[in-house]
Amino acid sequence: MKKKLNNYAAVLDTQAQRVSVLWKSLLVGVAAGAVVVLYRFALTQMEEFSLLIYGYFRLHPFLIPLLFLCLGGIGFLTGALVNRHRQISGSGIPQIKGIMLGHFRFPWFGTLWSKFAGGALAILAGLSLGREGPSIQLGASIAEGIGKRLSVTRVERKYLIAGGASAGLAAAFNAPLAGVMFAVEEIFKYISPIVLLCTTVASVAADFLARLVFGAAPIFSFPTQSALPMQAYWMVCVLGIVLGGAGVFYNFVLIATQRLYKKIKSVFLRVMIPFLIAGAVGLLFPVALGGGHTVLEHLNLSSSFSFLFLILAVKFAFSMFSFSSGAPGGIFFPLLILGALIGALFGDAAVAWFNLDASLYNNLIILAMAGFFAAIVRAPLTGVVLLLEMTGSFGNLLPLVLIAVIASATADLLRSVPVYDALLENMIREQKGKTLPDEGKKITVEAVVHLGAHAAGRFVRELPLPHDCLLIAVQREGKDITPKGDTLLRTNDTLIFLTGTHNEAEQREAIRALTEGTC
Repeated sequence: MKKKLNNYAAVLDTQAQRVSVLWKSLLVGVAAGAVVVLYRFALTQMEEFSLLIYGYFRLHPFLIPLLFLCLGGIGFLTGALVNRHRQISGSGIPQIKGIMLGHFRFPWFGTLWSKFAGGALAILAGLSLGREGPSIQLGASIAEGIGKRLSVTRVERKYLIAGGASAGLAAAFNAPLAGVMFAVEEIFKYISPIVLLCTTVASVAADFLARLVFGAAPIFSFPTQSALPMQAYWMVCVLGIVLGGAGVFYNFVLIATQRLYKKIKSVFLRVMIPFLIAGAVGLLFPVALGGGHTVLEHLNLSSSFSFLFLILAVKFAFSMFSFSSGAPGGIFFPLLILGALIGALFGDAAVAWFNLDASLYNNLIILAMAGFFAAIVRAPLTGVVLLLEMTGSFGNLLPLVLIAVIASATADLLRSVPVYDALLENMIREQKGKTLPDEGKKITVEAVVHLGAHAAGRFVRELPLPHDCLLIAVQREGKDITPKGDTLLRTNDTLIFLTGTHNEAEQREAIRALTEGTC
């Protein structure tokens, strides 16, 4: 296996980095795309089979005890997978963020096969979970495996992991640009040419494969006849505020439900609970099963307000029980469906009470999905791009941006922590006291000096750098500067630090405080 280096020459030779990352990102995109396409196909078959099975048992009620016995067995098997591979719990996105920040290390192959199997079993049972989080983790796991073989530096390996995560989202939703935006907005939280190169190449390659298999049609089919008129934008503002509050409520209930589940010490029992609940939902209210594809056919003006509200309530509760248990599965698709239901309810009211043209009903559904996503994840640009690609409704660009910003700002004002940040924080807290082994290895950390940050306008010698952290390069306007004590740091400088892998997470926090924290 090739030895991973972090020598100064490899770090500073950005041209060689880009050439190297280009073909490796293409390989990652193809490999991640192939795995996620297979996963997506498997989940589609599992969801269809699940609906058939529940339909059969509704027609043969005397066999219902057998149904719950089978669900208990599937839940126990899934719990065994989660107990053995704790990193496959939930969506997998907080785990990827934790790896990128240096908090966790997981075996990539064990994560790959167990996440695939666990996610498929969860959908077979009908749990209200999505495919996007697992797809992101599957893509990142494939990329980590490739990176261990091919990457020259550990930093390059992390670029490839981000590319694999982007490819996973792109292949799951036919949304390559959303894959790129997700990596920039949620994983890195800054833009650099090499990040854009890696994620774009991987996402496009994975999306190409997905379109070859599933076609180029948008995931959601909400035909819109015209764009929302300007005089109706006040409704967008009101809906944005409603979605912001709803997103805060969603995050609060999700974390609270997760805390309740944690009181159950047995992982097996925790994971089995939603499988048994799925049995009751599948028999009594099957529209709430799975990610939410069956809900889509009810999103029209012929569905009564009370029925849509009932779907919203049951789907919300079932999603909380499904995800918080730790069963392998994501929240993207279910939360988009919940957002669509809120938009449909708002659209019913707008048409009935405020004389909104009925042809604009679908516009509100699309806008509500983007706003709800932005309020929960706090990634408004990703939400906008994701809905543009998933619906093909490019005429809604301006109101999409408006509602995403309003919903995100409302959630910020209500001091709600973004869902993946909250989940990552809980994971870090659970493993508090467990330190990564000191293998004497080093890794470079990049950070951009923000406007008004502590480092902006200071000399290098004035920086209170933590122990075992060395500033080795400053990149400014395309040039590399070797830092000295009297080197003056400026806004938008990219600083490259060298630190140990065993305390990478702590060093990143200290560096972030210097480069992002305000004076």
